[in-house]
Amino acid sequence: MRPTIKSVAAAAGVSTATVSYVLSGRSGKDGSRSGSGVAPATVLRVQEAALALGYRPNQSARAIRTGRTNLLMLSLTMISDPWALDVSRAVGTAASQRGITPMILADTDWRVALKRQNADVTFIDGAEEPGDAELLAQAARLQRLVVFSDTMEPEGFDVVRPVAGSSCDQAVDHLTGRHHRVGCLISSTHSTSTLDIRFGAYTRGLARAGLDYRDDYVETYDRDGLSAFDAALRLLQRADRPTAIYATTDFAAIAAIHAAQRLQLRIPGDVEVLGIGNTTEGERMTPSLTTVGPEGFFDGLAAFLLDRAENPDGPAGILEFPWKLIVRDSAPSV
Repeated sequence: MRPTIKSVAAAAGVSTATVSYVLSGRSGKDGSRSGSGVAPATVLRVQEAALALGYRPNQSARAIRTGRTNLLMLSLTMISDPWALDVSRAVGTAASQRGITPMILADTDWRVALKRQNADVTFIDGAEEPGDAELLAQAARLQRLVVFSDTMEPEGFDVVRPVAGSSCDQAVDHLTGRHHRVGCLISSTHSTSTLDIRFGAYTRGLARAGLDYRDDYVETYDRDGLSAFDAALRLLQRADRPTAIYATTDFAAIAAIHAAQRLQLRIPGDVEVLGIGNTTEGERMTPSLTTVGPEGFFDGLAAFLLDRAENPDGPAGILEFPWKLIVRDSAPSV
């Protein structure tokens, strides 16, 4: 039989109210006497009894009683993407310090998941299909939502918005300033708005530099590193291969570096590579990745999500993260 608060109380020789208070975490973690008068020795006795009996809180009952689930849900379009890994790592670390459990929906359709699982806050990184804004507005009447989007406006849900446009243009100019053969790796799953910003920067940059757009210098990849690796190989195995690659995600840029190394090309000597996202993997790899992205984004997002989880009734708004060009080893400055 599953142990209950009553069985823990009996084992510890205290009331069920004391057990509830102690196990809720309100009795203090530093061993001091709490405002309710629960002595440190009593707290320890309750905790030891709960551990010995294998007691686990009934989360469903707690949610009904408090209105909170102590769950934070992350709907991440592509969990293997270094960007998604950085989000889950930062949120997981911050949530564990606040007694909140993160639940990751890896490559799962959030439209289905929201109907099955409630959480104190849900973060969604891919919601750009027609009708998504209306679905989100409806779901936000029942739970707190935070959406990563270039274009959406708050409609009961919060929006985390990258301010990326001019920095992407600057990134392309960084390459075309010294390369006449600049290739592009573009995701087949980008939304229209993301294409306008990221791929649009590539076509505009070529025009500014007086370079012709070439279809054979643009390769498309799907939502996995192997697809991006193969796309980069196709570019780099051309007889007149690009001497620089602009990739619309960090994970594609990282794949391009691996493809170049497979072909024994030097980076940046034979080919320069630039990505978008400013991920930890890109920063720490060898050579380190030149990229476009926000600084302090992942910790800032984690703090924002936890604030929304613990203060669910505040008005919805927009959290903007300005992006910048971050020059590292894979495409250094002149």
